[in-house]
Amino acid sequence: MAADYRIERDSMGEVKVPKSAYYGAQTQRAVENFPVSGIGFPPRFIRALALIKHAAASANRDLGLLNDKTADVIHRAAQEVMEGKHDKEFVVDIFQTVSGTSTNMNANEVIANRALELMGQERGTKGVHPNDHVNMSQSSNDVIPTAIHVSALEAIQKELIPALKQLHGAFADKAREFDRIVKIGRTHLADATPIRLGQEFGGYARQIELSTERIQTAAKGLEELALGGTAVGTGINTHPEFPRRTIEHISRMTELPFREAKNHFEAQAAKDAVVQVSGALKTLAVSFTKIANDLRWLSSGPRCGIGEIGLPDTQPGSSIMPGKVNPVMCESVLQVAAHVIGCDATITICGQAGNFELNVMMPIMALRLLEAITFSASVAKAFTEKCVVGIEANQERCEEMIEKSLAMVTALAPVIGYDAAAKIAKESFTTGKTVREVARAHKVLPDDKLNKILDPWRMTEPGIPEKD
Repeated sequence: MAADYRIERDSMGEVKVPKSAYYGAQTQRAVENFPVSGIGFPPRFIRALALIKHAAASANRDLGLLNDKTADVIHRAAQEVMEGKHDKEFVVDIFQTVSGTSTNMNANEVIANRALELMGQERGTKGVHPNDHVNMSQSSNDVIPTAIHVSALEAIQKELIPALKQLHGAFADKAREFDRIVKIGRTHLADATPIRLGQEFGGYARQIELSTERIQTAAKGLEELALGGTAVGTGINTHPEFPRRTIEHISRMTELPFREAKNHFEAQAAKDAVVQVSGALKTLAVSFTKIANDLRWLSSGPRCGIGEIGLPDTQPGSSIMPGKVNPVMCESVLQVAAHVIGCDATITICGQAGNFELNVMMPIMALRLLEAITFSASVAKAFTEKCVVGIEANQERCEEMIEKSLAMVTALAPVIGYDAAAKIAKESFTTGKTVREVARAHKVLPDDKLNKILDPWRMTEPGIPEKD
């Protein structure tokens, strides 16, 4: 019905906009042009966009370019957007104009119309103008890359890093708890020489610690912001003090060390910092995959698998097999890891799309980067709380499997020679006897020396038997 709409105007003419909407003509055109996926920018990105508008209004006011009244209502409207009060107003599909102009204008229009309402004026009347006031001293070409960096660094420092530190701590605790438990090592999925269960878990802890360090190092590149470059990096239509002042406001509001890009042409034409962060997130995903797979194999069974550890029971595992329990937390981690690796592939392709003075794949790059960060953070937290802290060792099973391993013969090789040791291993396999039993039957060494050399604990530390 006609009464459900209002008429707004932009540079291309009149547009019917839903009467209840805070967004305006350019947003409505984008909604009609891009009915692709139904997926929009994540709320964290919208928050960063509003934060930029809030900070820009402060800088423009301080520079005498925006009057106090207009700056105040922009602040109030932007704050509401930052708080998520108008999330439903951000309606543009992620598969839109590659500069993100439609979503930048979505933010400008929502903030402008809400500001008008706060002043007691009707939406769409342009007393607070989306371009002239809310977008003052800005371009989509520097705002969108700035919002990518702000939202991603906030997500890394406030969600992902704390979750990874918690996960690292849980693995480190388990490494200490399991340090006295000796088990069989495995290479090529085949039996190898003994290892302590604590050493194995210490490896997992170190993987997470190193991934955390890699992400923090890569994230430093996100501290540089493109804001101030406007259309092509030259800063046209911008006060020379605008970027510094605005970024100072952003840093204060986020409590993160943002700074103006050293070179605005690089900051807008390339997205190498995003590609680097994505690469570090992919490395974390690879670590997640190794660890989650190890844990589900080590806990396999419970009676017909390896069964050296037990994972917490979290939910029934089958709709048909009563009593079956599956390693579902590990499986969740594996799926997130696969998604993050896919995100990195997308981001890599997007990173190649820097044509002259602008990268032209920013919206989907932003979505996939934030997914990689937030999904990794969420699954790390759940994995820690629902799985890692509750892992228990099956010490009896660990000890039983060590004695059965043919790789125990490795400790004899420096004493009796490789070929003689290989014969013992072959006979052990053929007869089903243990290495210790075969070696004792052939009297290759006195019992006391044999028992010393075949002590599994001894094999978990450096040393050559006949030299000890």
